[in-house]
Amino acid sequence: MKLSIIIPCYNEKSALPDLISLVKEAPVEEKEIILVDDCSEDGTTQLIKTKIEKKIDKVIYHPKNMGKGAAIKSGLEYVTGDLVILQDADLEYDPREYPKLMAPIIEGKADVVYGSRFLGGGPHRVHLFWHYVGNKFLTILSNMFTNLNLTDMETCYKLFRTEIIKGIDLEQKGFGIEPEITAKIARKNCRIYEVGISYYGRSYSEGKKINWRDGFKAIYCIIKYGILG
Repeated sequence: MKLSIIIPCYNEKSALPDLISLVKEAPVEEKEIILVDDCSEDGTTQLIKTKIEKKIDKVIYHPKNMGKGAAIKSGLEYVTGDLVILQDADLEYDPREYPKLMAPIIEGKADVVYGSRFLGGGPHRVHLFWHYVGNKFLTILSNMFTNLNLTDMETCYKLFRTEIIKGIDLEQKGFGIEPEITAKIARKNCRIYEVGISYYGRSYSEGKKINWRDGFKAIYCIIKYGILG
């Protein structure tokens, strides 16, 4: 199966070169890399144009910053693989674990696979207690509306059969895309699996971007899409 990797990117000049190398070296025989630069302002755009663009399959440049959800939607327009995985442009998630995520779909058991940071399965950085609590709260709230028993709704690593994710009308432009996707695949009665993954979390001083405002937006999206679909 061909794996399409969508990488939304905003201001990741320091992490992006290493991340791209890891993705290219990921143990998947057939893959394509689609990078979406969401109008970075720290030199990332120039870095991509001079050192990265020729090394990967597709780069999309947004003329203005629109958010992670908008970047994912842009990337989906160019997907040609059988499967699609979302990959943040930082180094918090390990591309070497793609085969672990792909396995339930290849075995014919799943349509969607989430990589859970809370199931174990690899190294985890110990930090940010309240961020952990917030993730747990949002996951439980999401589960209440979707009737799923996910352990990590907010995970970056979401892997889909291409026809599943392309068949969803995505609306959210920012981080609200995570609960929106979850609610909409739940309504499709997809076979959803979780696998434990490693997590090399960053601190805010190291570039972590999601904050408490995004948490409130996630609550809004959980309720909105949990009720309206």
